Amino acid sequence: MEENILEILSFLKRNVKDLLTEDELKERLLKKKKLRVKLGIDVTGPDIHLGFAVVLRKLKEFQDFGHIACLVIGDFTAKIGDPSGRSKVRPKLSDKEIKENMKRYERQIFKILDKEKTEFYYNSSWHSKLRADEIIEITSKYTVARLLERDDFSKRYKNNLPIYVHEFLYPIFQAYDSIAIKADIELGGEDQYWNLLVGRELMKEFNLEPQIVMTMPLLIGTDGKLKMSKSYNNYIGIEEDPKEMFGKIMSIPDELIIHYFQLCTNRKEEEIKEFEKRLKEGENPRDLKAQLAKDIVSIYHSEKEAEKAEEEFNRVFKYKELPSEIPIYYSKEKNIRLVDLLVNANLLPSKSEAKRKIREGGVYLNGERIFDIDYQVIIDKEVVIKVGKRKFLKVLPL
Repeated sequence: MEENILEILSFLKRNVKDLLTEDELKERLLKKKKLRVKLGIDVTGPDIHLGFAVVLRKLKEFQDFGHIACLVIGDFTAKIGDPSGRSKVRPKLSDKEIKENMKRYERQIFKILDKEKTEFYYNSSWHSKLRADEIIEITSKYTVARLLERDDFSKRYKNNLPIYVHEFLYPIFQAYDSIAIKADIELGGEDQYWNLLVGRELMKEFNLEPQIVMTMPLLIGTDGKLKMSKSYNNYIGIEEDPKEMFGKIMSIPDELIIHYFQLCTNRKEEEIKEFEKRLKEGENPRDLKAQLAKDIVSIYHSEKEAEKAEEEFNRVFKYKELPSEIPIYYSKEKNIRLVDLLVNANLLPSKSEAKRKIREGGVYLNGERIFDIDYQVIIDKEVVIKVGKRKFLKVLPL
């Protein structure tokens, strides 16, 4: 029995950044009871990207071994705003924004998790009912000194930047979520380690068995520098069109190939080591990146869609042909400035952005790169515009 548990433990530890503590996890696995594995959901954005999927995929592994995924939707704490990694106050969300985001989240979450082994909780269901004396009792269990040990708070304190009392409440309320649902384990990204630790410590104060803390590495975004985030515009959404998803993965820096294989695919460790060896021996990174893109598109769409996405990518980037399907825009204007056309056709959000893109050499007209921000486009027949590497549009006269 113990040998089997050790195999399960070894599997669950794969790619884990922090585990507090391994001995406790082994002990609870040996008890053969269904563990309650908590994951707090921050509903500040409407879409799930590959970075957040890293933690969801780990949660699915626990489900596969018979345990329960306890998703705590932070509809109450979202009104406070998680200060993690923030040098200034995070804006608060309205109830309407939270509900709209959550509708899309629920649909996307079950691309990964098993619905039958998932419990949903909204933390407003307990936090909104707390009386003032109960909040005082909870906050009396944790010190300001411990809160100021947190990196983002300590930096703001040293730099005389404001820290508001409600921000101190965020980690306390998130910790109380673990008490409310009696979590055995809490998962999160490595930047959430401190928040998860507060939950572990607060549970002890309430005479509960402290939760095990398990964090996952942060997935680096497509820019190769910062963690994947919508805020940094370096993300790949799990519901993106297969062709767009494939193209974005092909655009990641070569040094991230193994990182993505480890955190975003179902490849075994020995397979990934083989890929790493092939790269070191000089194999073209593009070939392994194409395999990576196919793996990821297959997970969130299908193998057939992944093959079609690869064919389309090769058509455009390898063989320099036009995509098989290009959206069409009908222009009333027969003579129009390129800058205005780019904005009118929703290829770029503003004239200033359009000018910047043209100056950078990121706009093509019928295959010719345009640098003149005052360029006039004559639309008396089909015109093909390309913006960046993957955005195409056919413009036809109305």
